[in-house]
Amino acid sequence: MTPSNQSSAHSSTSSPPPVRMNERPMGPRGPMAGMVPSAEKAKDFRGSLKRFSPRLRPERAVAIVVLLVGAVSVFLTVLGPKLLGNATNVIFSGIISSRIPAGVTQAQAIARLRSTGLTTQADMLSAMTLTPGQGVDFTALGHDLAVVVVVYFAASVLSWVQNYLMAGVTQRTMYRLRTEVDVKLGRLPLSYFDATSRGDLLSRVTNDIDNISMTLQQTLTQLVTAVLTVVGVLCMMLWISWQLALISVLTVPASFGVTMLIAKRSKPHFVDQWKWTGKLNGHVEEMFSGHELVRVYGHRQAAIREFDDANAQMAEHSFRAQFISGIIQPALMLISNLNYVAIAVIGGLRVASGSMSLGDVQAFIQYSRQFTMPINQIASVANLLQSGAASAERVFELLDAEDEIPDPLHAEKLNDVSGRISFENVSFRYLQDKPLIENLNLQVVPGQTVAIVGPTGAGKTTLVNLLMRFYEVQEGRILIDGIDSTAATRADVRHCFGMVLQDTWLFEGSIYDNIAYGADNATAADIEGAARASFAEHFIRTLPDGFSTKLTELGENISAGERQLLTIARAFLANPSVLILDEATSSVDTRTEVLIQKAMAELRRGRTSFVIAHRLSTIRNADVILVMKSGTIVEQGTHDELIALGGYYRTLYLSQFEASPVENADDSVS
Repeated sequence: MTPSNQSSAHSSTSSPPPVRMNERPMGPRGPMAGMVPSAEKAKDFRGSLKRFSPRLRPERAVAIVVLLVGAVSVFLTVLGPKLLGNATNVIFSGIISSRIPAGVTQAQAIARLRSTGLTTQADMLSAMTLTPGQGVDFTALGHDLAVVVVVYFAASVLSWVQNYLMAGVTQRTMYRLRTEVDVKLGRLPLSYFDATSRGDLLSRVTNDIDNISMTLQQTLTQLVTAVLTVVGVLCMMLWISWQLALISVLTVPASFGVTMLIAKRSKPHFVDQWKWTGKLNGHVEEMFSGHELVRVYGHRQAAIREFDDANAQMAEHSFRAQFISGIIQPALMLISNLNYVAIAVIGGLRVASGSMSLGDVQAFIQYSRQFTMPINQIASVANLLQSGAASAERVFELLDAEDEIPDPLHAEKLNDVSGRISFENVSFRYLQDKPLIENLNLQVVPGQTVAIVGPTGAGKTTLVNLLMRFYEVQEGRILIDGIDSTAATRADVRHCFGMVLQDTWLFEGSIYDNIAYGADNATAADIEGAARASFAEHFIRTLPDGFSTKLTELGENISAGERQLLTIARAFLANPSVLILDEATSSVDTRTEVLIQKAMAELRRGRTSFVIAHRLSTIRNADVILVMKSGTIVEQGTHDELIALGGYYRTLYLSQFEASPVENADDSVS
């Protein structure tokens, strides 16, 4: 998901809040997420090709130029062997002429051979142009060879131009595809990312698109050249000898039959290869992102075993795909060699009989090689296309994923939001048969601090997800300053909020950049003021480069508490209308927590705030405390009111200050 869709460009401070494990069906995002099998649809090569073809339409003009340039290049390439055959005829005729005495005509030499019973030799000489007593005509030979050099050089230049233009076609097409995928990621709902392995998603966006790019780059030019070469060479062979051409043509159905048979068997293994590539990437990504917990819980060996299993599966399917597809080349080479033997034998007999010249046989042998070469290229292209099609299908699956509900065309504007929030008969469930929130009603007045407490799975974070429109309510509505949140754009809704989560999110860049993430126009003074207000300035000043210090990915070169302070500073700078705090001080020490609580109190002044808390001591001063249980508000009031009520909140509050059953058991034993 792009940053603009993760949170509002103005105020969001972190990645979307994770929904608790027992609040919704978890996707493969835990430590073993990369190993969870994903359903594979039936693969359709023609369907993928049909869907990809429109993406090449903007390049039609360039493609026509490529086709014309390729046609001229192939024509010159095909013309080369015939011209070279003429040079061979000049040499051969010169050698034969030098062996005939001067003064003897060609007709006399032929008649003498026939009279001595050498009919075959006589027939061969009758098909040649001889000048008895003279040797090789080097002037004519030099002219013929010069023409051959010029023709081949021009063909090479045109081939380079063709490849250059085709590279542009490929890269522009892939640029548009990457843009399409990026836009699609911005339209996907949070539920898609919750249910999809991040490693597999990254593999689709990177590995699969790169594989499509490589396939296009290596196949489009080869395919055009190969088809034109087959047509051109076939015409030349028919011109020289239709009998020998017929022998070469018979190899075509045999070659295509072998190619299609083998490619059909290799396709499923290419599909499995890229599927397991995504699973392996997902496993590696999650094992490395949580490597500390993997070691703490002694899961290292199990993780290695799972990696080995995924790696073995990937290696096995890759081996099968490459081995089976690799049979194509040797099989076609065998067919090509058999064709070569047949042409050499029959061509030699025709030269001896005088029905063909030696140069034509030489040219035909070259043409037979050129004829089978593009067929081999087409076979290779078919092999690459199978791999590219498998990747294209995976990318199309991503593009086919259901978008989030589009914003209304004539959306309401949320300007100068005061912070009045209303939940009216809101119902929501992750699974249709498992209700979570039912008929929730809540009125929050501007400037009010609302604390949300309750056991794990009560629906606290889900409430925030609905408020931010990360998920859509299924019944009822949520009003912001009297405007239905679904009547406004998501950007406008999220622009109203600033978030500080328990799980911090920082990106690779300077501390300046990370604090200013939600306020593009912030000055250095604004950023430093926000850091000072959140008590982050002191530790920032102790770093070697201060605010210019570069953070690594996820900010792992500073402590968890320092990361928390930076996200709080980000919220200060964003200056939103509504604050959402989810255990925002969970990673800081007690003294800093007291200071931050004071700063938060100042930040919340005049603003509506939603505070999700597990340590109930931190929300004693909240204007109203909502006690949630099984998606329902079972109690609400101030801290003192709820304690006096003696209900569920009082039980939760007192349980945090009582000894655990284990401690009591230990005390009794002692």
